[in-house]
Amino acid sequence: QVQLVESGGGLVQAGGSLRLSCAASGSIFSINVGWYRQAPGKQRELVASISSGGRINYADSVKGRFMISRNNALNTVYLQMSSLKPEDTGVYYCNRMSNGGITLNFWGQGTQVTVSS
Repeated sequence: QVQLVESGGGLVQAGGSLRLSCAASGSIFSINVGWYRQAPGKQRELVASISSGGRINYADSVKGRFMISRNNALNTVYLQMSSLKPEDTGVYYCNRMSNGGITLNFWGQGTQVTVSS
């Protein structure tokens, strides 16, 4: 089973950018990957996903600001976040997804993103 590890979070001012990385322990060629976030006191939510075939979906709240991409050669999925807002603050996780959108791995540590106003 492919394991995923998140990195790249940090503290950034509103309007800034960050790039998160989701590094896999094996080949990601045939897997779907989603980026999720959990804000303090809120449920975890899906913000972006990319299928093995490159199909991409975004939550309405991040459309036009976030971009998900994958590099199969490096076994890594990225989340480029721009025009960050304080409401983007939270712990960001990546996970494998079934074709039906079900998460397949146990959750990792995630990476903290804090956007200051």
